Amino acid sequence: MSTHVNFKSINQLAIPATISGIAEPLLSITDTAIVGNIPVDGLESLAAVGIVGSFLSMLIWVLGQTRSAISAIISQYLGAGKLDEVKNLPAQAIFLNILLSIIILVSTVFIVDDIFRLFRASGKILDYCVSYYSIRVWGFPLTLFTFAIFGIFRGLQNTFYPMVIAMLGAGLNILLDFIFVYGIDGYLPAMYLEGAAWASLISQGIMAILALILLLKKTEISMKLSLPFNTEIKRLVFMSLNLFVRTAALNAALMLAVREATILGDRFIGAHTIAVNLWLFAAFFIDGYAAAGNSMGGKLLGASDYNGLWKLAKTIFKYGMVVSLFLMLSGFVFYRPIGRLFSNEEIVLQTFYSIFYIVIIGLPMNTIAFIFDGLFKGLGEMKYLRNVLLSATFLGFIPVLYFGKFMGWGFYAIWIAFVVWMMIRGFALIWKFRQKFRPLVQNT
Repeated sequence: MSTHVNFKSINQLAIPATISGIAEPLLSITDTAIVGNIPVDGLESLAAVGIVGSFLSMLIWVLGQTRSAISAIISQYLGAGKLDEVKNLPAQAIFLNILLSIIILVSTVFIVDDIFRLFRASGKILDYCVSYYSIRVWGFPLTLFTFAIFGIFRGLQNTFYPMVIAMLGAGLNILLDFIFVYGIDGYLPAMYLEGAAWASLISQGIMAILALILLLKKTEISMKLSLPFNTEIKRLVFMSLNLFVRTAALNAALMLAVREATILGDRFIGAHTIAVNLWLFAAFFIDGYAAAGNSMGGKLLGASDYNGLWKLAKTIFKYGMVVSLFLMLSGFVFYRPIGRLFSNEEIVLQTFYSIFYIVIIGLPMNTIAFIFDGLFKGLGEMKYLRNVLLSATFLGFIPVLYFGKFMGWGFYAIWIAFVVWMMIRGFALIWKFRQKFRPLVQNT
C-alpha cells in the first residue's frame, strides 16, 4: 500500500488529529474557565483545578504512552503489508495498561492528602484538591482506554473517528460543566467545583464507550484477549517503558513548575493554571501535524520509503510553523480578552499578563519539538526520545528554573525555563533525524 506525501494526504490526518487533540486540553480549559468564575471561592477553586489537573495529566501522560507504541507498531506493519501478524496485539496491550492504571488509581486514593501537600497545597485549596480529585480520578482508566483505541486508529491511518469521539466528548463536557457547576434554578443545585469533576468523569465514560463501539464496528481489530502473547509485545513493552521514563521526566518539569508557582502564592498558581492550559492548548493544536507524522512516518518506514519520509518531515514542519505563527498572532491580538475568559480576579489576570508574552514567543520552539516528537514516535525511536527529554529536563529546565529563582526572577523563571526546555528538545530531534535519515535518502 503506497503512501503519497502531499497536502491532501497529510491534512486528511492532521486536521482531524488537531481537532481531537484540542479536545483533550479543552476538557481542562473548560474546567479552568468555568471554575475560575465561580462566585464562591473562585480563586481557591481555580488553584485546586490547576494542581489536580497537573497531577492527573502526569498519570495520564505517563501511562497513556502505550497509545504511541501501539500506533508505531501497527503503522509499520501496515506499511510492510503484514497487519494480520499484529491483530491480537492491541487487546493484550490495553489489558496490561488498564490493569496497571487501576493499581495506581487505588493506591493514590489512600494518600491523596499527602500527594497534594507535595504541591504545597494547604488549607482550603488542599480541601478542594481532595474533593475534586476524588471524583475525577475514576475517569483515569477510561481515558487510558480511549487513548489506546485512538492509537490503534492512528496506526491504521485513521484520525477521523478519534476526532468524532473527542468532539462529542468535549461538547458534552462543556454542556455538563454549565449544568453541574452553576446548577439549574428549581431543578438542580449548583455543585461548583465538584460539578466540574462530575462533568469530566461522565464525558470520559461516554468517550470510552464510543471508542469501543467504533473500533469493533469499523475495524478488524479484536478486543478479545487471547494467549499466547504476540511476538511484538516485548518491543511494545520496551517502547512503552522508554516513553514512561520520558514522560515522567516531562511531568517532573510540569510538576516542579506548579510547585514553584504555588510557593509564590495563590495569585501565581492561579495565573500559572491559565498559562499552562493555554500552553497545552497550543501544543495540541500544533500536535495535529505531529500526529500525521506519527501515522505516515511509521508506514513509510515499514515500506522502507526514505525519500517519502524525508519529504514528510520537511512538509509537516512547514505546515506546523504556519499554524504556530497563526497562534502567535492570535495570542498578541487577543492578549487581554483571552485572560478574562478564565478569571474575573484582577490580581490573577495581572500576574498572568506579565508572563503571557513568554508563552506566545515560545510557540515556534514548541512546534519544532512537537512535530519531530510525533515523527520519532511513529519511527519507534523511543529510546532517543527518552534520552532527549531527560537531558532537556535535568540539564535545561531544572537548572534554569532554580538559577532564575536564585536571581530573583520570580514567576518569570518558570516560563523562561519552559522556553529553554523546548529549545533543547526541538534541536536535538532535528539533529538526530538529519544524522540518521539524510544518508539513507542520498543512497536510495
